[in-house]
Amino acid sequence: MLSFTKVVALTAVVTFLAGCAGNGDDIKPSPLVKIASERTVNTLWSKSIGSSFGDKYHQLTPAVVGESIFVSDTKGKVSSYSTANGKLQWSQSLDVAISSGVGASEGMVVVATYSGDVIALSPENGDILWQVPVGGEVVSQAQLNRQIVVVQLVTGDVVALDRLSGEQRWVYTSNQPSLTLRGTSSPLVAVDATLVGLDNGKYIALDNEDGHLLWQQRVAISKGKSDIERLTDIDGKSILYKKVIYIPSYRGNLTAINPFNAQVLWRKPYSSYRGLAAANNTLFLSSAEDVVHAVDTKTAAEIWRQDLLLNRRLNSPVTMLGTVAVGDKQGYIHFLAQDDGRFIARHKIGAALIGDMLVKDNVLYVLSNNGRLTALSFKQ
Repeated sequence: MLSFTKVVALTAVVTFLAGCAGNGDDIKPSPLVKIASERTVNTLWSKSIGSSFGDKYHQLTPAVVGESIFVSDTKGKVSSYSTANGKLQWSQSLDVAISSGVGASEGMVVVATYSGDVIALSPENGDILWQVPVGGEVVSQAQLNRQIVVVQLVTGDVVALDRLSGEQRWVYTSNQPSLTLRGTSSPLVAVDATLVGLDNGKYIALDNEDGHLLWQQRVAISKGKSDIERLTDIDGKSILYKKVIYIPSYRGNLTAINPFNAQVLWRKPYSSYRGLAAANNTLFLSSAEDVVHAVDTKTAAEIWRQDLLLNRRLNSPVTMLGTVAVGDKQGYIHFLAQDDGRFIARHKIGAALIGDMLVKDNVLYVLSNNGRLTALSFKQ
């Protein structure tokens, strides 16, 4: 592991801004274009995980550790499935509404609740290891290393808990704007530092020992007179790729930072509230306007853009076998070529894809809003 020393719903804000841009007319998703499929998508297995999410915005992303995938529904059911065949390995009903995606590593699975509790479970059988209050709602995935569990509250506070006992190690509090998009990014937790994006447009590094500030950089600057005009959140998950941190921001910049000295390597004006993907020295992002962009990691030059998915409410991109995949609210997954953005394949899941997808060992795992977890691969 690398080592170095007033809230509003997202959908309401995006709808409001889109309405302003479109003179109040309903914004309809772009129609699907005809494509010449170059790959065939195969469903390996699909399982119902419990309750559906309806049309609700959520960040309930699954987590894969070893040969198990861990997932939760909103009503408190946490389950473990075999990645090989989708067989249910265990299920635990917590009887409390879950607000966050699943965080997991060897020896621990972590979820959080709307009431402000963080709950650690055994990955072997789902038994509760500890449960502690953190003082506020957590919607993004908890992140773990061998010593601590780190969560980011919707208030912007960052809380570190002792991995063994759940005891609070430290809290970092920041000043947040009065109006923000609902949600937060997930921290990046290394051996000795935690990297966090804040709703005030700053990206910070905190010492894992006591939570003190190591460095900070502003990646988005508020502009305009009204609170809505000044929205500059960092809600999309940043990524560490080849020892550089890449950070998306809403109505701000895509920024590359050297985490060892806090030097900004480059900035490029892209607006996104989704996470990033990277492969072959290329960054992939879904913009707030639902355009997929490919950007050179070293020069920030745009390699290509795919604008035939406008207003389809894309989730975060993931990379898989030479393609970049994005899901949309209509339930389609679009596979684009990493080199030029052309359509390689399309697959219909059957329900809205709001939360992020994940890829492990060339298998794409998708949690759709009808409460189904599906494993997909390309047919050989």
